Amino acid sequence: MPDAASQYSRLGPIGPLMANPRVTEIMVMGVHDVYIEVDGKVLLTPINFSTEDELMDVIRYIVESVGRRVDVESPLSDARLADGSRVHVAIPPVAIDGPLLNIRKFVRGPLDMADLVRLGSCSETAFGFLKACVIARANIVVSGGTGSGKTTLLNVLSGYLPDDERIVTIEDAAELQLRQRHVARLEARPAGLTGKEVTIRDLVISSLRMRPDRLVVGEVRGAEALDMLQAMNTGHDGSMTSLHANKPRDALARIETLVLMAGYDLPLRAIRAQISSAIDVIVHLQRMRDGSRKVVQISEVTGMEEDVITMQDVFRFVRGGLDDQGRVVGRFTASSIRPRVLDRLHDLGLEIPVEMQSLFYESVESAH
Repeated sequence: MPDAASQYSRLGPIGPLMANPRVTEIMVMGVHDVYIEVDGKVLLTPINFSTEDELMDVIRYIVESVGRRVDVESPLSDARLADGSRVHVAIPPVAIDGPLLNIRKFVRGPLDMADLVRLGSCSETAFGFLKACVIARANIVVSGGTGSGKTTLLNVLSGYLPDDERIVTIEDAAELQLRQRHVARLEARPAGLTGKEVTIRDLVISSLRMRPDRLVVGEVRGAEALDMLQAMNTGHDGSMTSLHANKPRDALARIETLVLMAGYDLPLRAIRAQISSAIDVIVHLQRMRDGSRKVVQISEVTGMEEDVITMQDVFRFVRGGLDDQGRVVGRFTASSIRPRVLDRLHDLGLEIPVEMQSLFYESVESAH
């Protein structure tokens, strides 16, 4: 694949937008309308393409550079640029008013906990808890809506994975930036110019033959949810994934639905038992009305009562309205319930991360 700089030069009138660090997303709607996201706000630009052929040349260049195709028979395509930016394309006949091109730009250099605390995405104590979850090998699901920051958070959490473990990442379009050396990266492939389709489920099944210590699945959106749960339940603890959901409880319901897509006639209670034993923590993100992205809830899965999966909140973002610049303000509050992950840390002989010691150290001492 060509490098990022040369690829920008092949993007026509939107090339300068790719080079502008303030622009986080580019949305091309036909020849005449190009929208961008800046600081969480969507704005219409004066930029346009001279002809539909010019726009289609850019679209084909992007898609074909990663061995994919887009045409009348395959009018939808996902791809990525050399810099890791995610691209989605829709062309006629499914795009009624002309070709649609969406580029979600990739943040250069993985963010870390300090960056997200500074941006107000979460508190240092709450991130300390998430750090504890990773080092204690808890299985984590990151949930949220589109553009809420799920991949960014997965990147941050992956920074706490030990360097001496074998990590396998599985993604639809490669976006994760793990810093560890021993990382095997897998990317799904649609049917196209290069042969048969390779699905996320194919990769999850394949990854289990690669002796992973941990799996990081960029996003589960289909039958691979069942294989992911089984992996989490059979020795691959400390794994992580993300999915689309409106709140933690909805995330559990969505996983149920995805498991049913695997085509097995499993009783609902059996599916819920698999979920409750596989998943330890759900981190829910939300994109606020001011465009900011925040961790709004961190919940532990605690087991089952009859047919219902039980959960307890560990942290929650409590909104306090807007400041004089229209930004959402609030505070991150910890529940009074002692998180179960502290027991896992103790059993493994690990120290509580310093970020959360002031909040939970007394409860640990009293419990042990």
